[in-house]
Amino acid sequence: MDNLPPGFRFHPTDEELITYYLSHKVSDFRFMSRAITDVDLNKCEPWDLPGKASMGEKEWYFFSLRDRKYPTGLRTNRATNAGYWKTTGKDKEIYQAGVLVGLKKTLVFYKGRAPKGEKSNWVMHEYRLENKYCYKPTK
Repeated sequence: MDNLPPGFRFHPTDEELITYYLSHKVSDFRFMSRAITDVDLNKCEPWDLPGKASMGEKEWYFFSLRDRKYPTGLRTNRATNAGYWKTTGKDKEIYQAGVLVGLKKTLVFYKGRAPKGEKSNWVMHEYRLENKYCYKPTK
């Protein structure tokens, strides 16, 4: 990122994250972004993530595969060694030209183990493609 002009900020819209970055990553796992790093969120504590990011001062962007809690189940494992990510509210629908293309989930990190974890100030937004969305990345 050294050759970017002063003042440059990576600040994509929800729609851009879904239709450009995530679509490219899903259609080609080798897709690389200068602004979004691959990371295993189950092996990282939230306070370690800023050091793994390509850029950003208060917001960081990562690609991460969702880990299943049980091999045959659908529940997502969101635990780390120090705590867990808990969903808050309902998913926000992301549209492009009136078509549902993805969903945004908000999660908060709790230190310790459920149900007695201690709420922290760490917030994560998880983006996922809508199942019916055709993976044609925008250019």
